[in-house]
Amino acid sequence: MKKQYLKNGLRVVTEKLPACRSISFGIWVKTGSRNENMQNNGVSHFIEHMLFKGTDRFSAADIADSFDSIGGNVNAFTSKEYTCYYTKVLDQHLDIALDVLSSMFFNSVFDPTELRKEKNVIYEEISMYDDTPDELVHDLVTTAAYKNHSLAYPILGSEAILDQLHSEDLRKYMNKHYHINNTVISIAGNIDDSIIEKIEKYFGGFSLNGETLTSNPPTFEAEQLYHYKDTEQNHICLSLPGCSLKDQNLYAMTLLNSYIGGGMSSRLFQEIRENRGLAYSVYSYHSAHEDSGLFTIYMGTAPKQTQSVLDVTTETLEAILNQGMSEEQLRKSKEQLKGSLILSLESTSSRMNRLGKSELMVGRHLSLDEIIEKIDSVTTSEIKTLLSKMFSTPFAMAMVGQNEDDYKHFRRDHLVI
Repeated sequence: MKKQYLKNGLRVVTEKLPACRSISFGIWVKTGSRNENMQNNGVSHFIEHMLFKGTDRFSAADIADSFDSIGGNVNAFTSKEYTCYYTKVLDQHLDIALDVLSSMFFNSVFDPTELRKEKNVIYEEISMYDDTPDELVHDLVTTAAYKNHSLAYPILGSEAILDQLHSEDLRKYMNKHYHINNTVISIAGNIDDSIIEKIEKYFGGFSLNGETLTSNPPTFEAEQLYHYKDTEQNHICLSLPGCSLKDQNLYAMTLLNSYIGGGMSSRLFQEIRENRGLAYSVYSYHSAHEDSGLFTIYMGTAPKQTQSVLDVTTETLEAILNQGMSEEQLRKSKEQLKGSLILSLESTSSRMNRLGKSELMVGRHLSLDEIIEKIDSVTTSEIKTLLSKMFSTPFAMAMVGQNEDDYKHFRRDHLVI
């Protein structure tokens, strides 16, 4: 891994993988729904869409054809805290990708006609999301955990807010957030020493400087929210405070998540699905943000089984809280995590993602050996301490379904210590 700067100060992180014939290239911007307000919520995601709708040199069809004609992929995504535009192409076609991507990044026209059409596309995306209760419940539990904090804002925004946004609003937001200090370029694949010269050609004219905006960390509110929907299942999420990206307990948190609900051998999967057959889908995950984190458990089950699933979940978590993890259980979780980490690095895309996110959000890069050392150094006593910290508050809880009786009577403070 190598970190360099263009003449204008733009950060570029690269990793040479000479055994590959592909190159993955990403433009990372430190802005997402967290940086929005209730007047422009959804604008980061809207901008992401509009950068594919035409520039001063390429129409939307030209952009698509440019990558299809070379067998490459181009896409983007928006998260709570960052936006990424990325491509994966054969090494011989990198110049074409850089030409088109840089034009999208610097010279998108935000044509009013395209703007109106793309609003409708996003409205459909919002409707599709609202029609998917096992997705909707995750947004709902984030609101239950963070209430009015911007980390609780939906990435897609709402139709009412997006309807009021115009081209000028998007340009204004870009001018505030899309600047050199907020941007990182990451590249992984079959590159050589000429890569910086190539990037300088296409991104050296980037001259917008700005200050990296700071955000207030959220307070964990531990509220309870219910959304009625005529579904066959009740979809439930329970959340507790987790670890930030810079927290020294982050690796312990990752191992604990794996043990609780992170895979088929996890305690919740085995107890709820395998041993009792109460749910098809049950899992946990951890979301790490710049200054906070959220540990979440999801389960989907029939209304008549909701109480049983909640009871088993509470019993399982209580046992974990009281017993912690044994040395053998921790060893297995470590091997699982190391295996998935190493396997993920076989892709140029995943390496590009790791480089970009690490530089943008943390500002440092750990080698694979350093990461493995940190994983191996986690102890059972650290896990026990982390559990005590997590369970010092009631759950934040959300449910999407048609029967809230069991939801209403669930004791969210039952495990508070």
